[in-house]
Amino acid sequence: MPGFERLRSVRKQIRAGGELLDAVRKDPRIVRELIAGFTGRPAPEPAVELGEHTPPAALADYPRTAHARQQIDAATEPVRAFLGDLSKIPSWFTFHAGWREDAPGQAEPGVEFVQQAKFMGIPADLRWTVTEATGDRLGLSGTGPQGLHLGFWITVTPNATGSTVYIDAGLAGPPIDGPLGGSVARSLGEALQDSLAALPAALAADTPTAGRTARKAVRHKATGAVLAPTTPVLVGVGQVVDRTPDPAYPDPAQLAVRALRRAATDAGAGERLLRDADAVYAVAPTSWQYRDLGALVAAAVGANGVDTVQSSPFGGDGGQLVLNEAAAAIAAGDYDIVLVTGAEAGATQAAAQRAGITPDWPVQGAQVRPTRTVGIDKPANNAAETTAGLLAPINMYALLESANRHTLGRSPDEHAHAVAQLWSRLSAVAAANPNAWQPQEFSAEQIATVTDTNRMISAPYTKLECANLTVDMASGIIVCSAAAAEAAGIPQEQWVFLHAGASGTDEWFVSERAELAASPAIRALGAAVFAHTGIAPDDLTHVDLYACFPVAVQIAARELGLPADDPKRPLSVTGGLTFGGGPGNNYGGHAVASLVQKLRAEPGSFGLATSLGWYLTKHAIGVYSTTPPAAGYRHLTPVIEHPPARPARTGYEGPAVVEAYTLPYDRDGAPEAAILSLLTPQGERVLLRSSESPLLADLTDRDLLGVPVTVTGDTVRVEDTARVALPAPPPAPVLVERRGHVTIITLNRPHARNAIDLATALGLERAIDAYEADPNARIAILTGAGGYFSAGMDLKAAARGEVPVTEKRGILGLVAAPPAKPLIAAVEGPALAGGCELALTADLIVAAENSTFGIPEVKRGLVAVGGGVLRLAQRLPRAIAMELALTGDPISAGRAAELGLINQVSAPGQALQVALALAERIAVNAPLSIDASKQIIEQSPDWTVAEAFARQGQLAAPALSSQDAGEGMRAFVEKRPPVWRGR
Repeated sequence: MPGFERLRSVRKQIRAGGELLDAVRKDPRIVRELIAGFTGRPAPEPAVELGEHTPPAALADYPRTAHARQQIDAATEPVRAFLGDLSKIPSWFTFHAGWREDAPGQAEPGVEFVQQAKFMGIPADLRWTVTEATGDRLGLSGTGPQGLHLGFWITVTPNATGSTVYIDAGLAGPPIDGPLGGSVARSLGEALQDSLAALPAALAADTPTAGRTARKAVRHKATGAVLAPTTPVLVGVGQVVDRTPDPAYPDPAQLAVRALRRAATDAGAGERLLRDADAVYAVAPTSWQYRDLGALVAAAVGANGVDTVQSSPFGGDGGQLVLNEAAAAIAAGDYDIVLVTGAEAGATQAAAQRAGITPDWPVQGAQVRPTRTVGIDKPANNAAETTAGLLAPINMYALLESANRHTLGRSPDEHAHAVAQLWSRLSAVAAANPNAWQPQEFSAEQIATVTDTNRMISAPYTKLECANLTVDMASGIIVCSAAAAEAAGIPQEQWVFLHAGASGTDEWFVSERAELAASPAIRALGAAVFAHTGIAPDDLTHVDLYACFPVAVQIAARELGLPADDPKRPLSVTGGLTFGGGPGNNYGGHAVASLVQKLRAEPGSFGLATSLGWYLTKHAIGVYSTTPPAAGYRHLTPVIEHPPARPARTGYEGPAVVEAYTLPYDRDGAPEAAILSLLTPQGERVLLRSSESPLLADLTDRDLLGVPVTVTGDTVRVEDTARVALPAPPPAPVLVERRGHVTIITLNRPHARNAIDLATALGLERAIDAYEADPNARIAILTGAGGYFSAGMDLKAAARGEVPVTEKRGILGLVAAPPAKPLIAAVEGPALAGGCELALTADLIVAAENSTFGIPEVKRGLVAVGGGVLRLAQRLPRAIAMELALTGDPISAGRAAELGLINQVSAPGQALQVALALAERIAVNAPLSIDASKQIIEQSPDWTVAEAFARQGQLAAPALSSQDAGEGMRAFVEKRPPVWRGR
């Protein structure tokens, strides 16, 4: 029996990697060792002459060992330095195949990295931790596939002609306990000897990369933490605030350069730090449009040949977003030093205009462009908002403030007082901020009272409650890798770590949001950074919420779980855009620069800053501290769960409920018009602009929030003064249900046979995005409500301009980019044209026996370009695909099953239940193995015979080397269901 068990083990190992058979054919010793293993007499491991070298005592903990030795004609210290730089491994380690994550830097105890290796023809991921890096020895502990444990020690000692390098290796775990253990140890020893033989040439070829800092792990003195060399840190900040415009009329780029020079001084490293930069990240100014602000800044500070990155032309999210992107680039090892800046010269521009002067500011040619642009650039308003005149931020935010008051249940006077108190607290922050544009404290009464100098702008906002954009301000922030900061001699007391960043958007058009006084995006981004950093809102000592208008601060605080009136923790460190200054897109840069100073003054404290663009639309967030991060920096982009959107309408007549309103005022203090947001009984949103005097008087003197009205043209008649509940949004066009590891996505327009309009396409794209991002979700099912799968594109909606094409996943919100995770289509009824193309995006199809499939586009003078022709050609014999594509005739579910197009046929009405049973059979398996298997099937048709096994190995390596692989083996031996963790 023991022999049969060993044979069964061997078979498993051979099946785990077909290339092992080649190794057996090439090396008969493996067979001899197998036979020796069957008889219980393992073959002795080959001896290596170690001379006076003594292997480490810990090697005795490993049942198998391997050794290698190499003479090097080089002094000991350079050899030790070379081997201690883990990034050099690819140049001499013969079975190294790549890095699974970031390439490591200098070896320091505690440094972790994942190496892709190919050993005995089998790809594997090896996870290493540096255990020792002192004196003459480097030690590493590692894990590999199927519970493999490794110990490596590299020792360098001097000899008469140079140095001797020894490698001692230990192996343990299930792969070593079997009959192939001896072969693995012997092969490892040979591979190590080959690696050491390549070492002299690697040493001779090694030359430091010009201009780049040696990436060496850094020990944080205050905490003792070992920092990865690519850990991003803020080392210098500078701000420019010119309250009196310079008569030389400097452009924003000149202000940006001044701010960066101040940041270099703040870092203590001088302008050398600016010249050594690898990249300049710039927030696009609004006061002057540069094609590439970073290029002008780089030239001015002497940073030649650097990359430049610029934010999208409009959006206050740019201040935090470019910092998130810069930190991510440093963490990825792309750069060591990045200059981050933003500037506005709106006050100078206004002064020049008053003087009748046109400043001679730089104009860059059409060929000039940054290396990369970040952020979203698309129209801020839809047709309904444009028609209602909701174009200026002041009017849109005033409308949102009205909805916010309704949410809070306050009267107009109560809310006006609360808002004025909030803004008064921000003015007190500005009064103590030397970099504030208007460092003056105002009382709540001064802010709320309408005067000649504090006129009403758009009810309920006075001038002192609005952002002040006419400023000359600039910020400069220098972000370095920890290795570069240490090499530059910047004191660690100056360092502020970026712990996490996140960015995302709310429903793009305000009028289509389910609630006007909410932000699912801010809530999701906050949850993401708190989860990544391991802190909670109460752990924040300093906060700066983007403060363009009061409603933005209130909503953000509510979504993040921060009290709006905590006297010990104001919601700004600058004073906000009214008092601190609203420098176009770059307020966020000033917020972080001010936050850095606060955090340095209170070591160990945490700070959070937010930025936003348009109308609570685009968001970015960051968490900072002088304490090193518990987890490596990440720029997070979590999927945001949007509630059902509301259709936005104009020209409506009939009953409605007042949801929100604002009155824009002219300079004489009279309301110009009323802008109302009304909800119909069906939950649609109607935007209406009216100049009718009775309505203006009614909205000025009374509170109409929640009041039922009747709309006739531009006339709004109040039906009752008693408030009613706001109608809920219409049913979502796409429903998402999660059952354990299975996600069910249902097209929910049965009245239109689940035809896809733009709203449905957007909802489907979001649902697929959320499925892919959910670590608990292993498989999804796409189905339709009401006994239909989908009639494809909604042609009536498309004729109205609502073409169902999304930015990411294309036609119908899915067909151009199906999910990487498995997808099942559960089809009831006809799946024709776009409906068939949707079904074909799935990896498996379950169909009711009365369903049909076809692409009838040719009958209408069209072509099935949503993937129908392409995918049928891939899945069916050529002749059958031709017949379906050229005749346009459908086929039954039974015929489709015979051809292999669908997996299972169900009784009518049972497709979803059968699909769920199939999904459960898949979901019980290891998620990494599922994903790798799908990718191999998807990608292998494009592989050549020569590369197929190598490419397969690359895709399979994460699964084969995962913790789940070991769990699967243990569960099998222990006769229990495995517990998968997806890692």
